[in-house]
Amino acid sequence: MSPQQRYLELLKNAVLDELYLENEVRFMYIFATLAVGKPIDQDVLRNIAFRIPDLVNRVRVARQEGRPWWNVDLVDGQGNRKVLDLRNFCEFSHTMIGRKRLNNIEYCLDCVREDAIHGDIAETGVWRGGASIFMKGYLEIWDMTDRQLWVADSFEGLPVPTLPQDQGWDFSAGKVPILAISLEEVQDNFRRYGLLDERVRFLKGWFRDTLPTAPIEKLAVLRLDGDLYESTMDALNALYHKVVPGGFIIVDDYGDFEPCRRAIHEFRDQHGIADQIETIDWAGSFWRKTR
Repeated sequence: MSPQQRYLELLKNAVLDELYLENEVRFMYIFATLAVGKPIDQDVLRNIAFRIPDLVNRVRVARQEGRPWWNVDLVDGQGNRKVLDLRNFCEFSHTMIGRKRLNNIEYCLDCVREDAIHGDIAETGVWRGGASIFMKGYLEIWDMTDRQLWVADSFEGLPVPTLPQDQGWDFSAGKVPILAISLEEVQDNFRRYGLLDERVRFLKGWFRDTLPTAPIEKLAVLRLDGDLYESTMDALNALYHKVVPGGFIIVDDYGDFEPCRRAIHEFRDQHGIADQIETIDWAGSFWRKTR
């Protein structure tokens, strides 16, 4: 691999928290052990990868694939089985999209760079910022310093569903507090990687309020990660026409969230978009804009 590719692989490892994956499993072990009223085994904590290798490997595989990994099957003292959901306690990575979707971002940016496609990069819905951090790292390592990275998020979590298309899909801060990451925390994450500068532009607020008036002229890559119908449609209505021919639209939740998928198909039908949607993995999809 070239030095640039080696840096980007290390950056993927970092934003996925694969370098210190065992620490997350240690927390899972502690919470699960306390939940069934057993004492903590310090040797297990010290040697987690050797004492509970199946759990470590399960988390590693799920992290690679961007799948949920935070549920632990328990058997209490009475022999009752239950599932302990540790999502709001043990999720420390800077992105949850997995390696395949990070690889897809790299592929799209490779095409943009090699084909000299002009325009900025934008992500709508960033959580802790890991995918955006990776995109900024790509721009830096390939000296693409004439482009801006637009980082759009409420920084308060997902909105409470208000449209009928989103009913039953409530992932707001009151339901899933770990999804509500502040602007200051995301900025600090960029800073930790040495990637926070004036070319990273933050758009704080609900998409319907921030995106229509954002001073974005052209986009080479638009990455959508808003989960819901409303969020996805708001981003498409405001930004799709700014994606230049040859640019990419990446949809993080196409295969996982029916409201998101519905918004994509309705928008494409309304605007006569026939570009082929390609599958990235079980959740993500993308297409390249031809006109």
